[in-house]
Formats: sequence, C-alpha cells, structure tokens
Amino acid sequence: MAQMTMVQAITDALRCELKDNENVLVFGEDVGVNGGVFRATEGLQKEFGVDCVFDTPLAESGIGGLAIGLALQGFRPVPEIQFFGFVYEVMDSISGQLARMSYRSGGALNAPVTIRSPFGGGVHTPEMHSDSLEGLMASQPGLKVVIPSTPYDAKGLLISSIRDNDPVIFLEHLKLYRSFREEVPEESYTIPLGKADVKREGTDLSIFAYGAMVQESLKAAEALEKDGYSVEVVDLRTVQPLDIETIIASVEKTNRAIVVQEAQKQAGIAANVVTEITERAILSLEAPVLRVTAPDTIYSYPQAEAAWLPNYKDVMATAKKVLTF
Repeated sequence: MAQMTMVQAITDALRCELKDNENVLVFGEDVGVNGGVFRATEGLQKEFGVDCVFDTPLAESGIGGLAIGLALQGFRPVPEIQFFGFVYEVMDSISGQLARMSYRSGGALNAPVTIRSPFGGGVHTPEMHSDSLEGLMASQPGLKVVIPSTPYDAKGLLISSIRDNDPVIFLEHLKLYRSFREEVPEESYTIPLGKADVKREGTDLSIFAYGAMVQESLKAAEALEKDGYSVEVVDLRTVQPLDIETIIASVEKTNRAIVVQEAQKQAGIAANVVTEITERAILSLEAPVLRVTAPDTIYSYPQAEAAWLPNYKDVMATAKKVLTF
C-alpha cells in the first residue's frame, strides 16, 4: 500500500481505469497538459495519450453533450466540471438527457458517465466555486450521487462509479484533497455504491454525515467521548441512493440521531435522511432528529466563510441537545 492524499487516490483510480479499459475517456477544462486545476489528472495525458485524456473548450454544455454522444457509442466518459458551481451550464445534459437515457429507451441504452467535480468550502475560493449543490443532483431520478470523505473511499468509489452503467455525479470536497493521507492499495479495488460506512462505533447517538463534515463529526465524537458519551459516526458516502438499511440499524442501536451537512438547511440531503428515519424508525427515537447545516443564505464571501460553515463545535452543541433531551 501507499500513503495517499485524496487527490492522489483519485488520480490513481483514473489511472487504473484508463489502463484496464480502453473505452474510458477523461476530458474537461485543462485536464490534459496542466493536469487539472487541482492536478487530479496530472500525468495522465502523458501516460495514456491525447486520445484518452484531452482538454475541452471552456464550455460545460459542450462537455455534457460530448459525454452523451460518447456514452451512446460504447465509451465510458469521465468528464470533469472544473468547479461544481458551474453545473448549471450543463444541467440539460445531466437532468434532461443522461438521467433519462435508460428510462426513455426501456433499458436499451445506458449512460455510463461519471461526472467528476470539486466542491465545498473552507479554502477561500471566489464566488460560485464552493457551493454544495448535491441536493440538486440527488433530487433528479436516474442519477447516483457519490461523495467520498477519505482517500481510501475516494479511489474505490470512483472505480465503482466508472464501471457503473448509470450516470454518476462524483463530488470531491476541496478541503479534503490534501488535508490528510492514509494507506490506499495501489491495485484496483471497488467499494459498492449506495453503501454507507460506520466510521466510528457508538451507542448513545448516531451522527450521519458526508464529505468534509465526516471529519468534523469524528472530531466532535472524540470530544464528546471525554464528556462520557459514546457517539457513532456514519459516513453516507452515497447520498443518492441512500443506504437506508445502515441508517436505520444505527438509529435502532443508539435511539438518537443528528444529520450534518455543509450545504444550507433547505438543500435537501439532511432533510431526506431525517424523513427516512422518522418514517421508518420513529418508535426507536428518544429525542427529535436534529440537523447541523449552513444557514439558508447564498454562500458567504471568503472573509466570512469560517463563521458561515458548520464545524465540529456546531456538531457538538446540537449533539448535546439531543443527548440531554
């Protein structure tokens, strides 16, 4: 195994799939010679050639149209949207075409497209670069939405996404790209889509999170342990479809839950998790299920994002409300 950051694990996943399948194509703005704005595709064009890894014009709508055409011709496109805040320019391709391909063709056609994109706050980006828009994607039937929180998960989930016959939105949190390393196998491996992971076992409270908020939740759980509380942290990993079985099993064990997301409260994922819990396990609950989210405003300017973004202290405060209810 090798010690990898998340961005290195993502590069390694792309390398594995480009090597193993000649139909995998990686393309997007500056992903070739420059290796992407965050170097997630660094060295891949040199290794696999311009026919497999190539730059596109600065036109997200064109990237989406190209992905559709290539998928219908038997390729497995892996386009990159340089920042997920730019996804509005390609929404027709995603929601109007890719998500509906299998349904409208009665299963005769597939759209094995994995759209990679960085997102998330805490790194002082300009406007529209850090927005968390996963709720928008998860509300569209026909799409799978994957958000890893560790290097190990990132590689295994990305390989699974590329091999999947359905369109996948694969979101990579900017703050996690180089924030820590962990051991990652150098060979190919997969992690099933739609399967959550219990990152920390506990008996008093379940915290459900994804992306960078998993790390904030783990930090909060460690601090709460000093106060005598045993907190379970469940990484959703795939926010559409949700792993309902793991979610409910955790709630039935701890009888209390909170859901943590970086996105605004109105943005959907946390609300969906809360609804699933109350519909399926309300008799197991000993307290209301609360949410930790950003406020329902436009993403803040960089100068104020530290106050705007939820952090482990917010998670702790909400957890204590539920634990002492």
